[in-house]
Amino acid sequence: MARPHAVVVPYPGSGNINPALQLAKLLHGHGVYVTFVSTEHNHRRAAAAQGAAAVRGRDGFRFETIPDGLQEADRDAADDYDLGLSVATSRRCAAPLRELVVRLNNAADGASGPPPVTCMVFTALMSFALEVAREMGLPTMVLWGCSAPSLMTHMRIRELRERGYVPLKDESMLTNGHLAETIIDWIPGMPPISLGDISSFVRTTDPDDFGLRFNETEAHNCAKAGALVLNTFDDLDADVLDALRAEFPRIFTVGPLGTLLDAGAGDGDGGAGALSLWKRDTECLAWLGAREPGSVVYVNFGSLTVLTPEQLVEFAWGLAATGRPFLWVIRENLVRGGGGGAAPAAAMMLPEEFFAATEGRRCLASWCPQEQVLRHRAVGCFVTHSGWNSTCESVAAGVPMVCWPVFADQYTNCKYACEVWGVGARLDEEVRREQVAGHVERVMESEGMRRAAARWKAKAEEAARHGGSSHDNLQRMVKAIKSFVSEA
Repeated sequence: MARPHAVVVPYPGSGNINPALQLAKLLHGHGVYVTFVSTEHNHRRAAAAQGAAAVRGRDGFRFETIPDGLQEADRDAADDYDLGLSVATSRRCAAPLRELVVRLNNAADGASGPPPVTCMVFTALMSFALEVAREMGLPTMVLWGCSAPSLMTHMRIRELRERGYVPLKDESMLTNGHLAETIIDWIPGMPPISLGDISSFVRTTDPDDFGLRFNETEAHNCAKAGALVLNTFDDLDADVLDALRAEFPRIFTVGPLGTLLDAGAGDGDGGAGALSLWKRDTECLAWLGAREPGSVVYVNFGSLTVLTPEQLVEFAWGLAATGRPFLWVIRENLVRGGGGGAAPAAAMMLPEEFFAATEGRRCLASWCPQEQVLRHRAVGCFVTHSGWNSTCESVAAGVPMVCWPVFADQYTNCKYACEVWGVGARLDEEVRREQVAGHVERVMESEGMRRAAARWKAKAEEAARHGGSSHDNLQRMVKAIKSFVSEA
């Protein structure tokens, strides 16, 4: 039988690139030829941040690029949360992707070329790839890069619209408690959830709001693919997965992806599958090595969250007030109004008194290998924006969280971490140093949260081991991909 060839197409943001690359490594480790499709812009960024070897192919695994559809002037004026990028990819990337698949198939005629493309695996927010695959007669699978509950909530945006919950009637509903007090108790497989915790995209009065419409459509388009792939494990999301299985013909839960790779299910390339768009500071690992077990507060707000200078200062003084050692990732574009400069420019917005007050227990980094940090014995707490990759990695590492959601599915992830899984405490939207310090103390001192975090870590490892649910689902996914060869 010919070797199966999967073209993996992630949305060009870190939150989708890295789980897609981890999944690609797992498939490659099970005999699937993989073409991983980056955008030209991100390919250049990754090569600059990590060196050319990070994006150099090897036997049976190749990197290819397509444009992302953004003009450079548009890129410089991009919004905080990449909605402009979503517009560009959905409107302008289909033709380049189609041309790439044709080129790969033409190259398959040569003795040293890749095997013919047999399927396409794309992430959510890239459903134009679904149409390309259909035109070319290719089977499809979609990797939903967020949590299972967030998929279920986004699939209910249409019904929320029909029932009159969205769009909001007027601007006052954004601040008068309406979002927190309006409870939705009819979403299958989910506990009652406030309207505000469903998604940031419900926070609009515009019936034609692009973010609301786009995410509603993209969630429903997942059901059009031949299979849904989720970076979770069955025990973590049992109820909502049961409900999703009633709506999707085939679901593969293969998470946590990093835990599966660590369990030896990947291709042996290492690095936990990361493709960083920022140069990673590995010196922070040595700093962690000199700290006591469970003593360090780790702070990272992900690849997209943007703070105001005032929020930065409130977080800073909150961390200072704990008296604990902390590792804080201050991304180069973390602060709004920072001029897009390097990380030191953002750090320079911090008061001199803060540096004096935290001397000897502070480590600031511009970026870091997060999975290694979270799994380090010194880390006892994670202050996070509640993005799904960060949440999933923290669950897998057994680290409880202080949650500050600001965008998209982060509100849903925060609710589950704090109220369902019992591993987190939630900060208010308005950042106040006293609450930051108090919540960090609460999480660091909570025996209950530590026990819950340890239980979920053990369940994640069990799912990834031979015979576990995620391990077996990966085998079934590979078997399905290999079956496409005989069907071609």
